[in-house]
Amino acid sequence: MTEAKVYTKHHSFRNFVTLLNSDAEQQKKRVLHILQTSKEAKSEIINSVIEGLASTQEHKDFDITPFIADELSKIEDKDVSRYMTHRYRYDVYPKQKKLDNYPPYIQIEPTSVCNYRCVFCYQTDADFTAKSNGHMGAMTLGLFKEIVDQISGKIEFLSLASRGEPLLCKEIDQMLKYCSGKFLGLKLNTNASMLNEEHCHAILSGGVNTVVFSADAATEPLYSQLRVKGSLQKVLDNIKLFQSIRKKHYSQRKIIARVSGVKYGNDQDMDSMVDLWGGLVDQVSFVAYNPWENVYTASLKNINTPCSDLWRRMFVWFDGKVNPCDTDYKSTLSVGTIQQNSVPQLWRSEAYSKIRESHLNNKRGCVNPCQRCTVV
Repeated sequence: MTEAKVYTKHHSFRNFVTLLNSDAEQQKKRVLHILQTSKEAKSEIINSVIEGLASTQEHKDFDITPFIADELSKIEDKDVSRYMTHRYRYDVYPKQKKLDNYPPYIQIEPTSVCNYRCVFCYQTDADFTAKSNGHMGAMTLGLFKEIVDQISGKIEFLSLASRGEPLLCKEIDQMLKYCSGKFLGLKLNTNASMLNEEHCHAILSGGVNTVVFSADAATEPLYSQLRVKGSLQKVLDNIKLFQSIRKKHYSQRKIIARVSGVKYGNDQDMDSMVDLWGGLVDQVSFVAYNPWENVYTASLKNINTPCSDLWRRMFVWFDGKVNPCDTDYKSTLSVGTIQQNSVPQLWRSEAYSKIRESHLNNKRGCVNPCQRCTVV
């Protein structure tokens, strides 16, 4: 068993540059004014939000970061209380190991198939991508609608992405349309290689609040060395198309576009990323590299800190299988299926509880593959 450097999943940005010029202090004042002067009865969470934001302590569990300020800049005053309730659940509940009936965040996988073989991704695992092993497939629109109907009004933070490239799902445009007006924090992650005019309109007219274009470099051959089977020029052209359509047809649309890469080595630099992508998107970032490309063959790790994602998010695969994380991409820890149980039933299920209890009781090393993972 080896000592391992932990991967902090929450706020995993290594670098983050915003071009929206959102002022975190101004957004904090705005939020406090709205919440403190509201005549509506304040929930326990909202009272905690007010207390946390008003605190003068240097190190706080909850505050307005530049990232959150950007999101708030797109939120109307009438939705601030709703947004802050769910932002607090996402940021603070995992620290407190607190549960309510729904996860703060849910990731739905339109498809597990990907056209790339990025060097830092488990798509390089031939056992995972072999069609005969049952891990590859696409979600039906019907199943997607059933999940959205369950969580709409209960969960505000939702990602359409996980193990595969969402734009490879044939029904992705209809999925985005069905989400319109239902969430305050719907994010779509895509490598942008399949982005076309129809997809651009679907993203910009649907329910997406943040679209993240995954790109790890601003030059070739580095881009295609990291994003194997990818082409920087093709992705650049596609994002230019998106920006052109956005400016021409959706200039008033309150959506955030981000280019985000995985900081995998020393050859990547932020300045070149901002120089190339900064004129096309609102944010540019690097996230820390998480060594998850094959957790099942990794060495055992001497980590006893509980994984915060057990209290933060739930993953729903294309076939309805529910998993606590996507580092466990072969679903060793699956807690059931969405077809047989509701989201609240799965979130507070005995299977989920046993995993959480193991982590809390310093028995993470007894759980496979948590014993080989570095995420906390």
